Amino acid sequence: MKFIETLKNIYKIQELRSRILFTLGLILIYRLGSFVVLPGIDPDGLEKLAAQADSGLLSLINMFSGGAFANASVFALGIMPYISASIVVQLFGIAIPYFQRLQKEGESGRKKITQITRLLTVLICAAQAPSYLGNLKNMVPPEAILVQGGLFWVSSIIVLIAGTMFVMWLGERITDKGLGNGISLIIMIGIIARFPSALFQEFGVRIEGAGGLIVFLLEMLMLLVIITLAILLVQGTRRIPVQYAKRVVGNKQYGGVRQYLPLKVNAAGVMPIIFAQALMFIPITVAGFSATGSASGFLSAFANYTGVWYNLVYAILIILFTYFYTAITMNPQQIAEELKRNGGFIPGIKPGKKTAEFIDNVISRITLPGSIFLAIVAILPAFATVAGVSNQFAQFFGGTSLLIMVGVILDTLQQIESHLLNRHYDGLMKTGRIKGRSSGMMANAI
Repeated sequence: MKFIETLKNIYKIQELRSRILFTLGLILIYRLGSFVVLPGIDPDGLEKLAAQADSGLLSLINMFSGGAFANASVFALGIMPYISASIVVQLFGIAIPYFQRLQKEGESGRKKITQITRLLTVLICAAQAPSYLGNLKNMVPPEAILVQGGLFWVSSIIVLIAGTMFVMWLGERITDKGLGNGISLIIMIGIIARFPSALFQEFGVRIEGAGGLIVFLLEMLMLLVIITLAILLVQGTRRIPVQYAKRVVGNKQYGGVRQYLPLKVNAAGVMPIIFAQALMFIPITVAGFSATGSASGFLSAFANYTGVWYNLVYAILIILFTYFYTAITMNPQQIAEELKRNGGFIPGIKPGKKTAEFIDNVISRITLPGSIFLAIVAILPAFATVAGVSNQFAQFFGGTSLLIMVGVILDTLQQIESHLLNRHYDGLMKTGRIKGRSSGMMANAI
């Protein structure tokens, strides 16, 4: 079987084998850490907290942390503070000249930006930790908190900050020495960890309710259709023909061939979803996690992830971030200059400025439907919940969960396939190469 042969080829490549084992080892550490309860907390008193994290906006926060939120784990804040810090720093790169200079300084500038992002992550964790602990004290019996007073607050805040920084470090190590896309892989693993329980819960509800197994099978069929659409969104491209001029060097002729410039419909990948979701968590974390049950006014609108205002703002943010990240990853001026330098041109378009304008127009036109489709898929869980799908299983009907899983899995498989092809082994697919985002944007952006 080809699958068995592929596994053997992977095992033969020492570097690839080491990277996979290293990645799996760090992922195992992350998953074990999500069950390590904060010092001074009795795990037997967390039932109410777990019930709270099974519904509403807190279920999304719990999903992103891989269940660590409901477990009162040392990783309870998850990786989202680091994502939020990355958003702020990248926005600074547009508005503040100092950060613009750092972006142009190469490796030294990148290191400074990384240091600033880490410092900002600590500050965001320091702001979120008291809200989490305040909610925790309200959700557990008084006797479940074994350490009282200021010692509990100070020690727990320090541990929560250290937990997030350790998760961030794990992600960076996976990026450097593992399969890449470390932060994205950690988010995806947390999401996948919630899938089995959500699936069995939905199965139990449907078997006991009206429609039974037929309704459940219809739901699974719908989920399969949405997964297919998500894959098409990730892989979709628009190809622009590029003609290379003929050049004669000595007795050899170069150029004179036509190739295609692939422009992705969704060049930003799943980053717009991740960043938009991080911003949507801000109101509830600023106001305090415990406010979800008695929210009113502005907070009520953004604490209900099935509400109209929440999903409208969420969709708009996704569209804006899609354009933002597309502009970062695909620079029309740079593409036009590289084409001109290599003797290439788009038929009917003058090289230089006109080519850059043409490419910019094409990117803008294909990004709009791509961003709208991305936003629609992202808000599908709200419709699924309203239609009667259980809260946990609804998260996999599109939305952040599905798009992140599809995008990161394709990227990871593409990394493995690249190692195989570079060493003259067959790839993972007989019909052709796996098409991930291939821009490396996910790994570089966060």
